[in-house]
Amino acid sequence: MTAIEVIQLLISPIHRYVGRPADGPVATQEDELVDSVEVRRTLGIVGDRYFAHPAHRRAAITLMAVENLPLHINGAVDLRQTRRNVLLRGVNIDECVGSTVSLDTGSGPVLLAVNSAARPCAWMETTIGTGAQRALRNKGGVRCTPLSDGTLSLGSAAFTVTDTGVEKRSGRFPLHGHDLRPLTR
Repeated sequence: MTAIEVIQLLISPIHRYVGRPADGPVATQEDELVDSVEVRRTLGIVGDRYFAHPAHRRAAITLMAVENLPLHINGAVDLRQTRRNVLLRGVNIDECVGSTVSLDTGSGPVLLAVNSAARPCAWMETTIGTGAQRALRNKGGVRCTPLSDGTLSLGSAAFTVTDTGVEKRSGRFPLHGHDLRPLTR
């Protein structure tokens, strides 16, 4: 277990980066930064634009390390520009691709299958500044599938890599010898 910190949490109910980057992001009327988020197993963050979308289950939650933000390009950059959901301090999350991790902010652990890198796109040049896409290459965060329900909140957190080699087969994620499938209600 490693003691880390959750710096920011973002819920974006709409897609803000549509069309061409030169046209700029879609405006929002609400502050997308929140104090806590509700996570649902295989579905993502309640209220987020990717929640319960089958095409985004392997990327339902995105995490990023604050240490990798290109502050030398834009000192005010945060999750609103990178479009990741969880900003962490104290762990190089980009090294965890292929692992299962546990993140506990005090209300119980949330297990996440870290599926792939979240590669920076051309929008980073528009929202952060020139050179941001290159600066974030190989350190733009990770795309995850939640393997449990729970709550994540700002502040101190316990981070654990629970499995370093998640076997991925048929789009399902094994946990304790069982395949997790989306819950049907």
